Amino acid sequence: MKTPIYFDNAATTPVHPKVFEKMKPFLEEEYGNPSSIHSFGRKARVAIEEARETIADFIGANPSEIYFTSGGTEANNFLIRGIVNAEFAESCRDEIITSDAEHHAVLDTYEELDKSNFKARLIEVNNQTKVELSKISNSISTKTSFASFMYANNETGSINPVKEISEILKPKNIFFHTDAVQSFGKIPVNVKELGIDALSASAHKINGPKGIGFAYAKSGTPLSPLLFGGSQERNRRGGTENIAGIVGLAEAVRIRKETMSDTFEHVSLLRRNYINGLKSLDSRSITINGGEDALPYIVSLTLDSQSYRNDSDSMVMYLDINGLAVSSGSACTSGTIKASHVILASGYKPEDAAGTLRISFGYQNTIDEVEQGLEIMKRFLEKFRK
Repeated sequence: MKTPIYFDNAATTPVHPKVFEKMKPFLEEEYGNPSSIHSFGRKARVAIEEARETIADFIGANPSEIYFTSGGTEANNFLIRGIVNAEFAESCRDEIITSDAEHHAVLDTYEELDKSNFKARLIEVNNQTKVELSKISNSISTKTSFASFMYANNETGSINPVKEISEILKPKNIFFHTDAVQSFGKIPVNVKELGIDALSASAHKINGPKGIGFAYAKSGTPLSPLLFGGSQERNRRGGTENIAGIVGLAEAVRIRKETMSDTFEHVSLLRRNYINGLKSLDSRSITINGGEDALPYIVSLTLDSQSYRNDSDSMVMYLDINGLAVSSGSACTSGTIKASHVILASGYKPEDAAGTLRISFGYQNTIDEVEQGLEIMKRFLEKFRK
């Protein structure tokens, strides 16, 4: 049997060999607690601060604006809750806005805030899962304090006009956060050029380790802690730092800084070939989601329920058995039988949304794998066609 093909890189990526080598010493001999003042602790502290500088430089931030977290979900919670609560204490503004196609780490956080002192408003996205600037403008009031709109959608790859959104929000003194988990390290992200106040990112989407991410908060942004019981991360994120993870994240960033442009071109080629191959298999009953300018790392496709027996779980299982690992949407919602909220938000009927698959590429994927994957897709389409 041929080696299975992994086309689920938007869910997670394999750790880069160089990242693993950088992490090893901090899992073996360099095991000091960075809060300790002896030599073991000082070595750990130096490693963390060097990593902080590397990441800050990569996004155009200051090192003091970077806070390490356990991943994107914590970073989203930390920034959203931290800024919203701190700003409410100062101004009493209680309205917060986001889109209905965000990751659940954002949507569920908004839902919890809506149960307390805040009024959460969801803006509908268009059929490409992008938020429209006019809808943002129309949703703002004098009570609006905070907005969160993702940079690149984790299911469709659609890219929001983050800089233009910032230009709408900034004159209103509305704090702006972007969930950049899927865009960080894949396309240029400069926080000063974008004009954002906060950003979330995660290592395991760019060939770093799981369990580590970071939050960027612009200097002067009000931010209350999410976790208590420790003075780490300048009293804003308690808990002993994950040194090996932090070092791994920084190494993944260094690699991306050197290879981001070449990798973008590589996955763009894979995406074009894959989409062209799909069209040759069925040019009428398969829709590609996310728009023409979607992130090339992701291909989101939806099958017409009039032509196919749509059942995303069965579809993913069939492909897996036949050697192709893909997703039915966000990995964080896998195992659920209801259709993706993102795909539904773009206007699909539930029976069509149930036929949505997400194929996502990484630097390690090849043209040969695309061709093999299309052969598997050919059999898959024949199997599920009505």
